[in-house]
Amino acid sequence: MIRYRELKRRYELDGAARTVDHLSEALRTRQLRAEDFSLRDLAETLVPDGAEWVRLLDPRASGGVNLLEAGDGVDATAFLNVAGQVIYSKILEAYSQEAFVVSKLVDTIPTRLDGEKLPGVTPPADGVAEVLPGMPYPHVGLGDDYIETPSTMKHGLIVPVTREAIFFDRTNLVLSRAAEVGELLGLNKEKRLLDVVVGATNNYKWRGTSYNTYLESGSWTNVRHDNELVDWRNVDAAEQLFADMLDPNTGEPVLISARTALVMPAYRQAAMRIFQATEVDQVTDDVTTRIANPLAGYRAYESRLAYRRIIAAGTAADDAKAWWFLGDFKRAFAYMENWPITVTQSALGSEADFNNDVVVRFKASERGAAAVLNPRYVVKCTAQAEE
Repeated sequence: MIRYRELKRRYELDGAARTVDHLSEALRTRQLRAEDFSLRDLAETLVPDGAEWVRLLDPRASGGVNLLEAGDGVDATAFLNVAGQVIYSKILEAYSQEAFVVSKLVDTIPTRLDGEKLPGVTPPADGVAEVLPGMPYPHVGLGDDYIETPSTMKHGLIVPVTREAIFFDRTNLVLSRAAEVGELLGLNKEKRLLDVVVGATNNYKWRGTSYNTYLESGSWTNVRHDNELVDWRNVDAAEQLFADMLDPNTGEPVLISARTALVMPAYRQAAMRIFQATEVDQVTDDVTTRIANPLAGYRAYESRLAYRRIIAAGTAADDAKAWWFLGDFKRAFAYMENWPITVTQSALGSEADFNNDVVVRFKASERGAAAVLNPRYVVKCTAQAEE
């Protein structure tokens, strides 16, 4: 239960920054929940003469004519800071929910550029040669190998807080809208990442040339058809593609530990059986040998959203349900982020207050783009026969 007078006293003693930081930590660790707060109680406690300010949100309080709008001359800084943190926590909770699997499988790379050129490392022509005493060390090159990431995009939505929401204490309604905003922004990001991961969007641009993420021949081969996920042998078949994958700069095999799988809902139970079993039976010449599971340490993730994105890209549902991916997703893909999910708030007494009775608005936004860093670190498998 929130003790509002104690909150007000701590705000006055510790200041805005420390109080908001403390609330942020309490909300993050779930010592407090957004639903524990009341917008009306916060306003009455943290706004000077808050009870009167809340009362004046009702036009009847001034006989039907309110010459001063609710925000005029009112110091609502404390109320806005605390309410903003509560609403932000609800947006972030929905934005980061567990259903957004790929958002957690790839790295986020902060950038201040709207698309950039990421240099690779080109070794000397002779590789790592012996350095004789007194001789200079060879240099690696940075200019010949590079990828270009796509332009970033901004996405955002606004959560309005109306006079009625404060006066009638419709806190749950405001928090529901905040959760919807967070979920919509998180879903949009997850879908853009998934479109890149499943190959519906191909934005890999290497050395000035654009490529599809998944190739069946050419510069690399990272597609295995007729490889339904049934047991460890199908995982081994996918891994053989990595064994044949060469680094284009060194000619050496790519060094990868492909221990992460992404599967569709229809194969969730199969993946659990395959990757979580402690032992497996190996049959050779009618002799069954029980051995330790060679896939111990692998992790499998299931995504309903991935399945829907594959279908949306034009693959039949019966074929899409058997798709699965294996690799090192952090080395293959990334989210190039200009800024993370951020919440800003409007001032009191805005035009929206006069026109729409919206006392304050909280704007949530993020900007970034899903990018392919190196497709050689992930393999796509299907149950379809090779065409």
